[in-house]
Amino acid sequence: MAEPPRRRLALNLSRQVLGLLGLVIGGVLYALTGRLVAPWDSVGVGVLFALLGLTALWYARGERWIQVLGLLLLLYGVARAVWLH
Repeated sequence: MAEPPRRRLALNLSRQVLGLLGLVIGGVLYALTGRLVAPWDSVGVGVLFALLGLTALWYARGERWIQVLGLLLLLYGVARAVWLH
């Protein structure tokens, strides 16, 4: 009698490591951008949010909530860089 196939725990460690690395890099960039003189600090943070939104849109691969989140981040980033400083 053949044994049933065992289920493996599919743990994608590289995704978790990349997420943590991205969080650390984002925090460092945010802190460095905050050291710029006004109004460039706000413009820099807006650009970072816009880039994050573009990256989320690119990464979404058909997931609607990530697309909406990316669009909101992009719009907020542009608004912060242009008007909210």
